[in-house]
Amino acid sequence: MSAKLRLYILVVLIMGLGIGLILYKHFALGFPLSPDDKKSVWTIEARIDFIARGDPVIVSFALPPQTPNVVFMEEDFASPGYGFSELTSPTGRRAQWSKRTASGAQTAYYRLSMYETDQFVQSQTAANLPAEPEKPEFDGVLKTAAITLLDQVRSKSANTEIFTRELIKTLNSDTPDQNQRLLLNDQSSEDYKTDLIINLLALEGISAHIVRGLYLNEGRRRQSLANFVEVYIGGQWLLFNQNSGESGKPENFLIWQRGDQSLLDVIGGKNSKISFSILKSTQSTRNLAVRDSISKQAGLIDFSIYSLPIEQQNAFKMILLLPIGALIVVIMRLLVGIRTSGTFMPILIALALIQTTLLTGIIIFLTVVGTGLLIRSYLSRLNLLFVARISAVIIVVIAIMASISIISNKLGLDQAMTVTFFPMIILSWTIERMSVLWEEDGPREVFIQGGGSLLTAVIAYLFMTNRTIEYLTFNFPELMLVNLALILILGQYTGYRLSELYRFHALERRNVSGKR
Repeated sequence: MSAKLRLYILVVLIMGLGIGLILYKHFALGFPLSPDDKKSVWTIEARIDFIARGDPVIVSFALPPQTPNVVFMEEDFASPGYGFSELTSPTGRRAQWSKRTASGAQTAYYRLSMYETDQFVQSQTAANLPAEPEKPEFDGVLKTAAITLLDQVRSKSANTEIFTRELIKTLNSDTPDQNQRLLLNDQSSEDYKTDLIINLLALEGISAHIVRGLYLNEGRRRQSLANFVEVYIGGQWLLFNQNSGESGKPENFLIWQRGDQSLLDVIGGKNSKISFSILKSTQSTRNLAVRDSISKQAGLIDFSIYSLPIEQQNAFKMILLLPIGALIVVIMRLLVGIRTSGTFMPILIALALIQTTLLTGIIIFLTVVGTGLLIRSYLSRLNLLFVARISAVIIVVIAIMASISIISNKLGLDQAMTVTFFPMIILSWTIERMSVLWEEDGPREVFIQGGGSLLTAVIAYLFMTNRTIEYLTFNFPELMLVNLALILILGQYTGYRLSELYRFHALERRNVSGKR
């Protein structure tokens, strides 16, 4: 196997691993690709009021089911003096408050903070396959009216979904006929209408059950649950609005309970009622995803930067930008053909520019390096050894930095005081290298490499300070693998650089003119 083939296989593996981890975090863990991605967080408070009779009191309340597309951030239960337990049954979760003796007005609270994800959820699972519907028993006249109504709806329906929709629309008609009025029996209760729709569907042999849910409207108080009908059609459960016949779950609608079990049971009390209050807030999707992944102890998050202390996380925000700077240096040197003073010098200058701001950093860099070159030229006349000379340059650079900081402080220039962010050793080495380059190749080469280093650093600075890139490098450190794969590919490039194409462009024009 040739070295080039081994390199290509390595690049594909590294690139595939990096992109795969990024896609996993995005689709499976919910990490957004944009720093501005936000989600609506809903805080729902259920208040239960009743009058206790002095006997032992037991309050049982249905809790919303936990589904993959809904994340419960916090659940709080409160009722002074009551014992509490959360029960799980085949019909769903229930909260239970209990007290040995109680009398008078009583109140219990349940508070939920949640948000919806974009995860797709299959409607039908093996756990919720329906049983054969039991045929309801209607009185003689009601049975005749029900059969007649079903015959009318069936004649206008091609399948079960259309049949259900037409049945609901017929029952909610503004001009009901005699059969509809007889079945509705002047009942305005939503529960009665729900039971009637389910019984009529059962008479047709269609499985259905009640679904109670809450419309998530901001700032709503004293809100109650809305009834829907869920029908088993084509191997899955389909939700229908019992007042309009529209199918599917409405937007911003939280399913609270499925099935005909009671929403609230109060033993030892009377006049019980429940009301809901809703509050909406907006939070960063990234913060929500991190919090949810940590609570679920996701392996990719549990062994990641998020497990480090905050101080070290802040340090890694800067460190993880270095691969971006390295990629910029590779592109500028190998593809564009810009000569720089070393490989790491432009990256370190870019890091210093991030701390000092662009214009201030450039001025400080030119001042320190220019002054250092003048002093280095004087030291070269003293015939010092290399170690002593570079050590002397380091001390001089420190003195220059201290002088700039002191003078800027006296002048009230706060930005110039950030000169200490420049790496002194690298500046000293740059001054030494440029001095040697000046002596060997002349000032032109010094300006070319020094200007190339500064230009590359400025371009790297612009990329490294981009808000989206900062966000992606920290929250998707797997991008380092993608960067590594790109650098390995660029390392094989042996073609013309852009600067060479420009240099040979005049020669190409002369050749074309000569042929003519």
